[in-house]
Amino acid sequence: MVKTHRIYQYLKKTPMLDYSAATVQALIKNRHWANLPPFERILQIYNFVRDEILFGYNASDRLTASQVLADGYGQCNTKGTLFMALLRAVGIPCRVHGFTIDKVLQKGAMTSFVYQNAPVDIFHSWVEVYYENTWYELEGFIIDRQYLTSLQAKNSSCDGPFCGYGVAVKSLQHPQVDWRCNNTYIQSEGINHDFGVFDCPDELLKVHGQTMGPAKEFLYRHFGRHLMNHNVKKLRGAGPRPAGQAIK
Repeated sequence: MVKTHRIYQYLKKTPMLDYSAATVQALIKNRHWANLPPFERILQIYNFVRDEILFGYNASDRLTASQVLADGYGQCNTKGTLFMALLRAVGIPCRVHGFTIDKVLQKGAMTSFVYQNAPVDIFHSWVEVYYENTWYELEGFIIDRQYLTSLQAKNSSCDGPFCGYGVAVKSLQHPQVDWRCNNTYIQSEGINHDFGVFDCPDELLKVHGQTMGPAKEFLYRHFGRHLMNHNVKKLRGAGPRPAGQAIK
């Protein structure tokens, strides 16, 4: 059980977890999340971040929650920032766990020279949520359902482990991505280094983060990530869609 004085640390607003921002507060109000029981708060926010904030590559891991919301897409670190801000805004304690993953996990989303020039170790994180005296490791929110469905269809003959296109799981056709008071994972099989837990992404990024030289960072920000987002959108659009759902 977490002591009362520590719970406060896991509910604090920070520069990155800017949950008092007008757009974040408007979203919470429109979805009525604050009025729900704690389990439903976590579940509905988790599903929102997973499926309505699409998988994609932002300009920086240091975006604030409101900036990620404005982008409308994100990856592990940026979607995690938004997830944490929304949870804390409705009184759900949470923290962040930092790692690196092997770049082979990104092959397919990364292609050609982008993959060849990417760092071997990619900065990664998931969110840990405190509910009923238990910490839950939540990573399954990173990949939106439509993208995952398209990836499964593209690799329909794969009935076991899979690594690539932003996914690293024990079972591609049956990944553990739905939350019902359980841990969820979508990239955990690619983890190659553990940095431990931190109160917030601000603190994690003070000591860890993606290591790239200025030239590679410029190329990623202005060229590489746009190619990666093109590949992600192409795959998402190639798969089956529920009736009436447009491609975003």
